[in-house]
Amino acid sequence: MFETIRNAFKIKDLRKKMLYTFFTLIVVRIGCQLPVPGVDASVITDFFESQSSLDFFNQLTGGSFSQMSIFALNITPYITASIIIQLLTIAIPRLEELHKDGEDGRKKLAEYTRYLTVALAVLESGAMAIGFGQQGYLTEGVSFTSIAVFVVSLTAGSAFLMWLGEQITEKGVGNGISIILLYNIVSRIPQDMMGLYEKFIKGASNTTNGLIGAVLIVAVIVGMVVFIIILSDAERRISVQYSKKTQGRKLVGGQSSHIPLKVNTAGVIPVIFAGSLFSMPIVIAGFAGIQPASGNGTSIGQKLLKVLNQNSWCNLKSFGEFKYTLGLVIYILLIIFFAYFYTSITFNPQEVAMNMKKQGGFIPGIRPGKPTADYFTKVLNSVIMIGAIGLSFVAFVPIFFSGAFGADVSFGGTSLIIIVGVVLETLKQIESQMLVRHYKGFISE
Repeated sequence: MFETIRNAFKIKDLRKKMLYTFFTLIVVRIGCQLPVPGVDASVITDFFESQSSLDFFNQLTGGSFSQMSIFALNITPYITASIIIQLLTIAIPRLEELHKDGEDGRKKLAEYTRYLTVALAVLESGAMAIGFGQQGYLTEGVSFTSIAVFVVSLTAGSAFLMWLGEQITEKGVGNGISIILLYNIVSRIPQDMMGLYEKFIKGASNTTNGLIGAVLIVAVIVGMVVFIIILSDAERRISVQYSKKTQGRKLVGGQSSHIPLKVNTAGVIPVIFAGSLFSMPIVIAGFAGIQPASGNGTSIGQKLLKVLNQNSWCNLKSFGEFKYTLGLVIYILLIIFFAYFYTSITFNPQEVAMNMKKQGGFIPGIRPGKPTADYFTKVLNSVIMIGAIGLSFVAFVPIFFSGAFGADVSFGGTSLIIIVGVVLETLKQIESQMLVRHYKGFISE
């Protein structure tokens, strides 16, 4: 990785792109520290510290959500809008046509995504403004002016970040939105590592226990990263043979190729879907002043909220607390469901089989057409299950250590998958740009 970056800095054009990306991220970090006007930031910070279930949103926003800065919503509306548009391309024929319409269609879908991002930002910030106003967290109280300032600030901040992400994609190293998301997550890692050091190493009863704690922490983190890299790069290759055909006086074709089916086809989307589905009721209940169960004399609704709260899972102190781990079982089942659901939307076996048939391709031992589509479906189902189990394991490990040992960190399973995936993809883009420039220089000579 470092060798790739060092070589990239030797190329003037790539050096400019990397420096442009670096200074853009500085702007992002500055914006994360600017508070929203008319908000009592210290009171809201205390509120979010008491709402540990909101850590999922803090992970994605680099802590700006709990600080209630102008970038509090960050790029989460854009991520949600992108997922919604992608899902709607299957349900709405017009959007499906645009999806298949090449570059012009993708530009139109990107435009729709921007509009939906702004709409979602207005909706989310409006709900937050009303909730905070009713809780007394707005300095001017509940008024049109205070709510309007709050909504405009958060919406403008989210739209500005979306624009910065597009600028990084065009003028920087690429993957603008993903890099901002990565930067937000990485910005909290030093604080989390210091917390682990204070609790398990410095706070250990003796030097031996501290050393064992340090080794275990490093081993778990490194093991998780290696596992995610393997999960991200793993793929099942299906051999494809193309029949020979005559074009003019020449006999062409006959070559063999393969279709790669990634094991983790859906990426981090299933974990984000499941996490958002669990967090949303807790967020709404928190704004309404309803807290998860804290004892035996609580209502059914509060106990359900505790089942949805990840911080209540894997508590081994007593059965009364461990029973809430039922939420973890539901969480894993949702990850598996969304892995199948999202893959079924993004990969169409029948369409792939028909395109292969038109191009004269076939899988050895499998007839073209419907048998090929059925074969793709069978292989894909087994591959998705392996990927879903891998995703569930990555999501489970941080939750288990948090519940059983109190090792609370922001870089949980979702964050680690995002970090590894974005770093690998960005390095591949830098290497491809270096390769293109190398070929250009070779041709020009």
